[in-house]
Amino acid sequence: MIKFPTHHKKLIAWVNKMARMCEPVKIVWIDGSSQQKKKLEEEAITGGELIPLNQEKLPDCFLHRTSIDDVARTEHLTFICTKRKHEAGPTNNWMSPGLAYRKAKAIFKGAMKGRTMYVIPFSMGPVGSAFSKIGVQLTDSRYVALNMLIVARAGEAVLRQLEGDGEFTKCLHSKAQLDINKRLILHFPQDNTIWSVGSGYGGNVLLGKKCLSLRIASFLARREHWLAEHMLIMGVEEPNGHIKYIAAAFPSACGKTNLAMLIPPEGLKRKGYRIWTVGDDIAWMRIDSDGTLWAINPESGFFGVAPGTNSKTNPNIVETIKKNTIYTNVLLKPDGTVWWEGADGEVPSRGIDWRGQPWEPGEVDAHGKPILGAHPNSRFTAPITNCPSASFRLEQHHGVPISAIVFGGRRAHLAPLVYESFSWQHGVFVGATMASELTAAQVGKIGQVRRDPMAMLPFCGYNMADYFRYWLDMGKRMVKRPQIFHVNWFRTDVQGKFLWPGFGENLRVLEWILDRCNNKAEAVVKTPVGYIPRASDIDMTGLELPSGTLEKLLVIDKKEWLEELKGIKAFFKQFKKDLPQELWQEYEDLKNRLEE
Repeated sequence: MIKFPTHHKKLIAWVNKMARMCEPVKIVWIDGSSQQKKKLEEEAITGGELIPLNQEKLPDCFLHRTSIDDVARTEHLTFICTKRKHEAGPTNNWMSPGLAYRKAKAIFKGAMKGRTMYVIPFSMGPVGSAFSKIGVQLTDSRYVALNMLIVARAGEAVLRQLEGDGEFTKCLHSKAQLDINKRLILHFPQDNTIWSVGSGYGGNVLLGKKCLSLRIASFLARREHWLAEHMLIMGVEEPNGHIKYIAAAFPSACGKTNLAMLIPPEGLKRKGYRIWTVGDDIAWMRIDSDGTLWAINPESGFFGVAPGTNSKTNPNIVETIKKNTIYTNVLLKPDGTVWWEGADGEVPSRGIDWRGQPWEPGEVDAHGKPILGAHPNSRFTAPITNCPSASFRLEQHHGVPISAIVFGGRRAHLAPLVYESFSWQHGVFVGATMASELTAAQVGKIGQVRRDPMAMLPFCGYNMADYFRYWLDMGKRMVKRPQIFHVNWFRTDVQGKFLWPGFGENLRVLEWILDRCNNKAEAVVKTPVGYIPRASDIDMTGLELPSGTLEKLLVIDKKEWLEELKGIKAFFKQFKKDLPQELWQEYEDLKNRLEE
């Protein structure tokens, strides 16, 4: 007889139904207690899911290794399952709900035999907040349960909140046989359901993250009149002590986490600036009763990429991951600590690599390529409360007011350092046409332009043409709209060297953005793409760049932008008649301004 710590009839019925299909040997409810967490860690160590690290140097830290073909989000096996294909749109993989359930059931059947099913009640957002959503994840992975305790608020308090609320997202996961040929990540927006099977990698199996907080939440947000976005949220405390909050969207490899917790450069520290990190990945935003936009970070932890993380790129995250952290697919050093390419300190002389094999620097594979100690997508999961710049408003149910929305991408020549949109509608066009050039770390031809509107291309739970229209509608609902900007930290010179130093120096650009929001920087230069600052408007105190560099960073090359329009047009055309006419109008207006 299974004991249930709840009287929620729908929840009990669903857990029983899933248990009959998956056939676990027992069911354990996650209560969020430190005692249960400790027991899970001990069991995970015994079962080989976790390796304890040096507890003196890295207290309460562990290492996990995934299967070698299970190291990243498997986007080609990720589906939006709606009744009509048109509802998913041309940028999503679609499968009919009936077929998806049948395919997944065949894999889930008996998948948990001999294993424990963990029931994880979790809240994305502060428990009880009007912003928040509750989910319940079933999983046969202790690694998943322990990670969910970091990235979400999970346990008894959530279950008590659910008793009164009732509604929850049904999240089912099983590692099954970790067979990529039997792997599916399925989203059923109309059923408020997520099924993931055959994977153990965080992005596919921590179902409160991208699956609920973006794909399902974006669908719910449109229905309920709010926004679920792939955005960091940061507070910039100004010299007068007032804090202005910015939400920003960047595709991968554009420094999103680094920006969310940057440390002010020496030249600006004298003014008294301070950064408050609200979140580095996801923003849920609602229009308040006064007609302004407010936001929360639904997560309670970071799931960050390790390679390239060091005390120069992000000193705050380096401090964050020194305790209470689960590392995934990094190198294990002989002293029980971890390392990855681009980490602080010397390269270790030996270690155990992410595949569990002995490793030494300089080794190459059969094709002559370097054998890496850590996987390029190796990760760390750490509580946001560990972060030295963590905002004191993380648990405030009301969230924080958003003054500016910033879009960005990695463009070597096209986009200037910063520009401001002419209007909300134009800002939606700027976000909808966001793009980055591929780097050596990504699959594809280096320099190839990849469109990623609002950094939501892999995460929008419905037709993106409707998503763009919804953004336009949200602007009409607001009395005071955040101003929209675009930044590009990655412009290069003819030798391919970055013109802008980036990292903490990016605060100089954010200062101008906030001055625009505060009506302090009234004089701007109007260009065909938007308003740009005068070079003299960026405070360069303490930063020496070669003469004329800032001017180069702000140049608008009309020929390059006219060429860019061809890519924008091709991207827009896939949406056919569904694309909002307002975006075609913005396209024509930009073309006309460039041709003038």
